[in-house]
Amino acid sequence: MEKGQMPSYFQFKNYFKKIKGSFKDPFFCFGLISVIFFGVIVLIPPYFWINNKTLIPIISLSKQLPQSGEGLFLGPTKKFSVESPDFLLVEKNSLTGVAPPTTFSPQVLGALFEGYEQEDIKKIIVEYQVEEGDNLWSIATKFGITLNTLLWANNLNQSSTIQPGQKLIVPPVSGVIHHVKAGDTISDIAQKYKASIDEIKTFNELSSEDDIFVGDILVIPNGVMPVAPSPQYAPQWVPLADSYFICPISSPCRITQGLHWYNAVDFSHGQCGEPIYAAAAGTVLKVKITSSTSRWAFGGAGNTISIVHHLNGGDVVTSYGHIAVSLVDPGQPVQKGDIIALMGGAPGTPGAGKSTGCHLHFGVSGTRNPFAR
Repeated sequence: MEKGQMPSYFQFKNYFKKIKGSFKDPFFCFGLISVIFFGVIVLIPPYFWINNKTLIPIISLSKQLPQSGEGLFLGPTKKFSVESPDFLLVEKNSLTGVAPPTTFSPQVLGALFEGYEQEDIKKIIVEYQVEEGDNLWSIATKFGITLNTLLWANNLNQSSTIQPGQKLIVPPVSGVIHHVKAGDTISDIAQKYKASIDEIKTFNELSSEDDIFVGDILVIPNGVMPVAPSPQYAPQWVPLADSYFICPISSPCRITQGLHWYNAVDFSHGQCGEPIYAAAAGTVLKVKITSSTSRWAFGGAGNTISIVHHLNGGDVVTSYGHIAVSLVDPGQPVQKGDIIALMGGAPGTPGAGKSTGCHLHFGVSGTRNPFAR
């Protein structure tokens, strides 16, 4: 056939016969299958089957992982990269970068599909609403704590009666709840409740015996309330003028949950990234930030800032929970109305803690919460 001339019908037929005959050659078949397989793997994005029904792209997992879970921590080895930093809008006109966890170990990847990590222990003090048919013994049994633990936490005795709808404080383990006051030390607290210093430090995630501050609420595992003096009550309230605190979020001052444990209310406009303000002048006591997305992070409060306000009648401490970003450091003085953080709380985000949406958990220790309904 000359160059440029179209092949005839018979030539096409001969070509087809040759190709058809090649299928009888095992080497030809193996080569053809290899080419097809190679094309599927390289040219088509990787996929895998779930339950033999749904085809899901593997590459999309890197975007889904940070949203999936609780008990998520940075892994130390064999890390896998994920998404780039998110950005939070501040007052609708300024962006700040917020980096989510950027690496995961194989152990963490496996834990995401198992639920919580095995070492992730619930350490949250629960506010329980009494139901019909409940009694003090049945509630203690339900939560796996001793009856005395429940009585001590609520300043009750075995003769006390409870009613449906009543709220009780339930510690996560048998022991005592202690409100830290000025001058307290771990050694003194352990001695007072006949408890172990190491257990107190471990359960409350304290780095040292000095890692406690006025206004902290500690769980004392296996602690026993002393016969005298009287049971451990919350700190005495310091009288404050009604104008002492300002609303810690921008106007309108919208409360989404009334008074709940401990002496706290929730504020929200339903949007993360909004500024959080210091409710009064004071000094930043501590800033607790984690990359964990566990619901139990820092007792459920997630990322938290606490500020001490020094008054003649005693110290008052305000705490700001579920924040996304801290804009202050421990020891830093702040004035009333200073922006100290950005609002967080979106489930599945680092430091959100036990939260169902973007909001601020605003707690007060040492005086009444002026925003309580």
